[in-house]
Amino acid sequence: MPELPWNSGWWARARQVTSPNHGPRPAHMAIDTVVVHSISLPPGVYGGPQVEQLFTNRLDWDAHPYFDRIRGIEVSSHFFIRRNGETVQFVSVLDRAWHAGQSSWRGRGNCNDFSVGIELEGLEGELFESAQYDAIAALCAALCSQHPVAQIVGHEHVAPGRKQDPGSGFDWPRLRRALGWSRHCFPETTNAQSATSAD
Repeated sequence: MPELPWNSGWWARARQVTSPNHGPRPAHMAIDTVVVHSISLPPGVYGGPQVEQLFTNRLDWDAHPYFDRIRGIEVSSHFFIRRNGETVQFVSVLDRAWHAGQSSWRGRGNCNDFSVGIELEGLEGELFESAQYDAIAALCAALCSQHPVAQIVGHEHVAPGRKQDPGSGFDWPRLRRALGWSRHCFPETTNAQSATSAD
């Protein structure tokens, strides 16, 4: 019997690493938004275990001077897409991950309540890999098969002035073309941007 693509909010194509940093969504809340982030720990260093350790409260705060700046925080994201396209899932989509923080989009606050957070391994303002665009497009399409996702935004759009990720290096038109979605599903400030991949 073929494996189902989703099981209780977990995507079969993602490697599961369970985070304790989550909670329930408000009752009857539709999941209609994707928030795209970028992260690397330490900043600009790729391929290590530190992001997974951060999202599971296992990061050694003394392992790098930068970690003092984030010491003790408890955060998570639903998904993390590595530079090679590998997708890791930390929180069931049915639950509320702690990724957007203080945020608002189109008149609605608390974006964590109605969104799915996707972290891309990268540095804000820098380019991302082709494999990451393929992975996020596949993931967004899969999310749409289960939930009424109607918009994709960046962390920089829901928390302007506080956050700048994924930044100017993220190619929003490329993602829009891959998904075949209307421009209205994306923030207006992304429609004219066109970065290229890092590879």
